[in-house]
Amino acid sequence: MQYRTLGRTGVQVSSLALGAMNFGRIGRTTQDEAIAVVDAALEGGINLIDTADMYGGGESEEMVGKAIAGRRDAIVLATKAGLPMGDDPNHRGSSRRWLVTELDNSLRRLGVDHVDLYQIHRWDPETSDEETLSALTDLQRAGKIRYFGSSTFPAHRVVQAQWAAREHRLGRYVTEQPSYSILQRGVEAHVLPVAEEYGLGVLVWSPLASGWLSGAVRAGREITTSRSAAMPQRFDLSVPSNRARLDAVERLSVVAEEAGLTLIQLALGFVTAHPAVTSALVGPRTTDHLNAQLAAADTVLSADVLDALDAIVAPGTDLAAHEKFDTPPALLDPALRRR
Repeated sequence: MQYRTLGRTGVQVSSLALGAMNFGRIGRTTQDEAIAVVDAALEGGINLIDTADMYGGGESEEMVGKAIAGRRDAIVLATKAGLPMGDDPNHRGSSRRWLVTELDNSLRRLGVDHVDLYQIHRWDPETSDEETLSALTDLQRAGKIRYFGSSTFPAHRVVQAQWAAREHRLGRYVTEQPSYSILQRGVEAHVLPVAEEYGLGVLVWSPLASGWLSGAVRAGREITTSRSAAMPQRFDLSVPSNRARLDAVERLSVVAEEAGLTLIQLALGFVTAHPAVTSALVGPRTTDHLNAQLAAADTVLSADVLDALDAIVAPGTDLAAHEKFDTPPALLDPALRRR
């Protein structure tokens, strides 16, 4: 396992990190299975675990808390807040009122007195940067969080938040967590350069592209992954973007085979090769899934292999741009770009 400095914090984190979204009802992972996955992850050299309040309505945090009991100090623990936690309109977003309340809820569910990294799950257009950063700075000074970061922010919002922190003399986001894979390379054009400019640590999610790069999705086979069952429209081959992804997967599989790698090793080796990326978050449901991903921990792709990947999916290109979560609102809502 490789270890890298998380932005400019001085904290050393593993190049593969454990994402706990599948713990509980989302991945149908039991507590005993979650403990087994955490055990295997730590044995494999992973030291960063990432979860969120809304994963399973708090269930993931509870399961992570039980899984790390007695070994908290060996783990860099990250969670997130901001996405809805119920129907109450104030139980979401990044207002001071909600973040102060929800962090306490997360600490209770995790069974800890602080988290190492507290992330705003999505940019909240209803709340000013000053409001959010002020609340996070106070929570940091209170010792409840060590650092704070953003997740899936558009590049211009990352820049704006850095400016607001400097302007108002507040703590700043030290990490960003974008979606990034061989099939979804759009962040190379904007988010990753901004992260490098401001010295942010980058924790990428969905490096296996929701299972497209797991090896389970191939031409001529029925697609039976758990993600395809939950979101069938993302795997419907009558959709042009999905056909483009399948074509890319077939070509990538040839590159992987010629390089003596699994498709998972190719996919994880690709994202961790980018100089802006600190860690790739893997989200296994089982220890078998995790072991297949841990096999990529020390994968280093040659320049020839990386060139071959560029020829299949051009740098800065998203094969399914409509699935992005960091798209500026004006690109999605015509009213915002018309007088």
